Amino acid sequence: MSQVTDHLGKRGVPFEVIPHEHTYSSIEEARALGIAADEIVKTLGVKTRSGNIIAVIPGGRRVDKRALEHATGDRHARLLTEEELTRDFPEYELGALPPLGSLLRVPVLLDPEVTRHETVVFAAGRQTESVKMSTGDLFKGEPVREVPLTHRLVEA
Repeated sequence: MSQVTDHLGKRGVPFEVIPHEHTYSSIEEARALGIAADEIVKTLGVKTRSGNIIAVIPGGRRVDKRALEHATGDRHARLLTEEELTRDFPEYELGALPPLGSLLRVPVLLDPEVTRHETVVFAAGRQTESVKMSTGDLFKGEPVREVPLTHRLVEA
Protein backbone atom coordinates (compact mmCIF):
# COMPACT_ATOMS: atom_id res chain seq x y z
CA MET A 1 0.00 0.00 0.00
CA SER A 2 1.14 3.52 -0.73
CA GLN A 3 0.83 6.40 1.73
CA VAL A 4 -2.13 7.63 -0.32
CA THR A 5 -4.07 4.36 -0.32
CA ASP A 6 -3.20 3.76 3.33
CA HIS A 7 -4.54 7.25 4.17
CA LEU A 8 -7.77 6.65 2.21
CA GLY A 9 -8.18 3.24 3.82
CA LYS A 10 -7.91 4.78 7.29
CA ARG A 11 -10.59 7.29 6.31
CA GLY A 12 -12.87 4.37 5.41
CA VAL A 13 -13.81 5.66 1.97
CA PRO A 14 -14.20 3.37 -1.04
CA PHE A 15 -11.61 3.74 -3.81
CA GLU A 16 -10.09 1.78 -6.66
CA VAL A 17 -6.36 1.60 -7.38
CA ILE A 18 -5.59 1.74 -11.10
CA PRO A 19 -2.10 0.77 -12.23
CA HIS A 20 -1.09 2.19 -15.62
CA GLU A 21 1.89 2.88 -17.84
CA HIS A 22 4.33 5.59 -16.81
CA THR A 23 2.90 8.98 -17.81
CA TYR A 24 4.28 12.50 -17.61
CA SER A 25 1.09 14.57 -17.74
CA SER A 26 -2.56 14.41 -16.80
CA ILE A 27 -3.47 14.34 -20.51
CA GLU A 28 -1.22 11.28 -21.04
CA GLU A 29 -2.69 9.67 -17.92
CA ALA A 30 -6.24 10.21 -19.23
CA ARG A 31 -5.30 8.66 -22.59
CA ALA A 32 -3.64 5.68 -20.88
CA LEU A 33 -6.78 5.10 -18.83
CA GLY A 34 -9.22 5.78 -21.67
CA ILE A 35 -11.06 8.59 -19.89
CA ALA A 36 -11.72 12.29 -20.48
CA ALA A 37 -8.95 14.67 -19.39
CA ASP A 38 -11.27 16.55 -17.02
CA GLU A 39 -11.96 13.32 -15.08
CA ILE A 40 -8.29 13.36 -14.08
CA VAL A 41 -7.50 15.63 -11.17
CA LYS A 42 -4.23 17.53 -11.42
CA THR A 43 -2.58 18.57 -8.13
CA LEU A 44 -0.23 21.54 -8.30
CA GLY A 45 2.12 22.61 -5.53
CA VAL A 46 1.92 26.37 -4.99
CA LYS A 47 4.32 28.68 -3.13
CA THR A 48 2.73 31.62 -1.31
CA ARG A 49 4.15 34.10 1.16
CA SER A 50 2.42 32.20 3.96
CA GLY A 51 3.66 28.76 2.88
CA ASN A 52 2.89 25.94 0.50
CA ILE A 53 -0.61 25.03 -0.60
CA ILE A 54 -1.99 22.79 -3.32
CA ALA A 55 -4.29 23.74 -6.17
CA VAL A 56 -6.54 20.96 -7.46
CA ILE A 57 -7.79 21.39 -11.02
CA PRO A 58 -9.21 19.22 -13.82
CA GLY A 59 -6.56 17.59 -16.01
CA GLY A 60 -7.80 19.31 -19.15
CA ARG A 61 -7.35 22.77 -17.72
CA ARG A 62 -4.51 25.13 -16.99
CA VAL A 63 -4.17 27.22 -13.85
CA ASP A 64 -4.84 30.92 -14.40
CA LYS A 65 -2.07 32.88 -12.67
CA ARG A 66 -4.29 35.88 -11.92
CA ALA A 67 -7.00 33.64 -10.46
CA LEU A 68 -4.36 31.92 -8.32
CA GLU A 69 -3.01 35.26 -7.11
CA HIS A 70 -6.54 36.44 -6.30
CA ALA A 71 -7.43 33.19 -4.49
CA THR A 72 -4.29 33.30 -2.34
CA GLY A 73 -4.25 37.06 -1.81
CA ASP A 74 -0.61 36.94 -2.91
CA ARG A 75 0.46 38.56 -6.16
CA HIS A 76 3.70 36.59 -5.96
CA ALA A 77 2.01 33.16 -5.68
CA ARG A 78 3.60 30.71 -8.10
CA LEU A 79 3.89 27.04 -8.86
CA LEU A 80 6.60 25.22 -6.95
CA THR A 81 9.69 24.28 -8.95
CA GLU A 82 10.64 20.62 -9.39
CA GLU A 83 13.41 21.12 -6.84
CA GLU A 84 10.97 22.61 -4.31
CA LEU A 85 8.47 19.78 -4.89
CA THR A 86 11.18 17.17 -4.39
CA ARG A 87 12.41 18.91 -1.23
CA ASP A 88 9.00 19.65 0.31
CA PHE A 89 7.17 16.45 -0.72
CA PRO A 90 9.97 13.86 -0.95
CA GLU A 91 7.70 10.84 -0.56
CA TYR A 92 5.88 11.59 -3.84
CA GLU A 93 7.18 11.32 -7.39
CA LEU A 94 7.22 14.48 -9.50
CA GLY A 95 3.87 14.86 -11.23
CA ALA A 96 2.14 12.48 -8.82
CA LEU A 97 1.19 14.72 -5.89
CA PRO A 98 -2.17 13.57 -4.48
CA PRO A 99 -5.01 16.09 -3.88
CA LEU A 100 -5.13 15.32 -0.15
CA GLY A 101 -4.34 18.36 1.96
CA SER A 102 -4.79 16.36 5.17
CA LEU A 103 -2.07 13.93 4.05
CA LEU A 104 0.27 16.61 2.71
CA ARG A 105 -0.49 18.91 5.67
CA VAL A 106 -1.30 21.90 3.46
CA PRO A 107 -4.44 23.87 2.60
CA VAL A 108 -6.23 23.04 -0.66
CA LEU A 109 -7.66 25.36 -3.29
CA LEU A 110 -10.21 23.39 -5.33
CA ASP A 111 -11.40 24.54 -8.75
CA PRO A 112 -15.21 24.10 -8.87
CA GLU A 113 -14.93 22.34 -12.24
CA VAL A 114 -13.59 19.30 -10.35
CA THR A 115 -16.82 18.93 -8.37
CA ARG A 116 -18.89 18.66 -11.56
CA HIS A 117 -17.73 15.05 -11.86
CA GLU A 118 -19.26 12.31 -9.74
CA THR A 119 -15.97 10.41 -9.73
CA VAL A 120 -12.39 11.50 -10.35
CA VAL A 121 -9.03 9.86 -10.93
CA PHE A 122 -5.83 11.22 -9.39
CA ALA A 123 -2.18 10.34 -8.93
CA ALA A 124 -1.48 8.19 -5.91
CA GLY A 125 2.08 9.36 -5.32
CA ARG A 126 3.58 7.40 -8.22
CA GLN A 127 3.51 8.07 -11.95
CA THR A 128 2.29 4.51 -12.56
CA GLU A 129 -0.58 4.38 -10.07
CA SER A 130 -3.82 6.31 -9.86
CA VAL A 131 -6.87 6.18 -7.64
CA LYS A 132 -10.49 6.41 -8.77
CA MET A 133 -13.11 7.44 -6.26
CA SER A 134 -16.17 9.55 -5.57
CA THR A 135 -15.41 13.26 -5.70
CA GLY A 136 -17.53 13.83 -2.60
CA ASP A 137 -15.65 11.16 -0.64
CA LEU A 138 -12.29 12.52 -1.78
CA PHE A 139 -12.85 16.02 -0.44
CA LYS A 140 -15.05 15.19 2.57
CA GLY A 141 -13.25 16.44 5.69
CA GLU A 142 -10.36 17.91 3.68
CA PRO A 143 -9.07 21.48 4.29
CA VAL A 144 -10.58 22.72 1.00
CA ARG A 145 -11.59 26.15 -0.25
CA GLU A 146 -13.48 26.07 -3.54
CA VAL A 147 -12.44 28.89 -5.87
CA PRO A 148 -12.17 29.29 -9.68
CA LEU A 149 -8.55 28.74 -10.74
CA THR A 150 -8.50 27.68 -14.38
CA HIS A 151 -9.17 28.11 -18.05
CA ARG A 152 -9.64 25.33 -20.61
CA LEU A 153 -6.49 23.70 -21.99
CA VAL A 154 -8.00 20.90 -24.15
CA GLU A 155 -11.39 19.62 -25.04
CA ALA A 156 -12.58 17.12 -22.42
